[in-house]
Amino acid sequence: MLMLCLLSIPNGVSADEAKGGVVSLFDGKSLAGWRASENKDSWFVKEGMLVCHGPRSHLFYVGELAPFKNFHFKTEVMTTPGSNSGIYFHTRYQEDGWPKYGYECQVNITHRDPKKTGGLYAVADVFDPPVKDNQWYTQEIIVQGNRIVLKVNGQILVDYEEPEDKPITDDQFERRLSEGTFALQAHDPDSKVFFRNLQVKPLP
Repeated sequence: MLMLCLLSIPNGVSADEAKGGVVSLFDGKSLAGWRASENKDSWFVKEGMLVCHGPRSHLFYVGELAPFKNFHFKTEVMTTPGSNSGIYFHTRYQEDGWPKYGYECQVNITHRDPKKTGGLYAVADVFDPPVKDNQWYTQEIIVQGNRIVLKVNGQILVDYEEPEDKPITDDQFERRLSEGTFALQAHDPDSKVFFRNLQVKPLP
């Protein structure tokens, strides 16, 4: 199935998208612009795809476009059965552990964690995702001011406004908007997830 879904354009940005301010975060060939934490071998590039498969690790975007504040991020994702991953935003690089800063857009269709794809993890969760394993689908993250919109295949699953006085309710994590970068998650050795066409459009 993977052979049928290969990229035809390595960076995944069309000429019209580029004119509209869309930029690619992944060249389809290497990890240039990205930096993995702890178990770095959990990340590799194959046939135009970013692949996570291995012990916990997070792949942070560290290219010249960062940091990001208001933006429209879009990527294509394909999970394998029982896999868990995530897309962090407004986060910052750290060498080990679960990212402390920013929010996570969940990537999980059939993993045992009940929080599923398209949810804002532990803030506005989704429990019945409209997609299946072994199929490519799109995930979008739009941040404008204090508003976060999460889409899966164009369908809005989360529309969340962060309160101005949002308290820190967990000593381990600071889930709040500020600015920062993106990070992809390799959750555990049994999870294998594919990403391609990672792109972002900065917003005013």
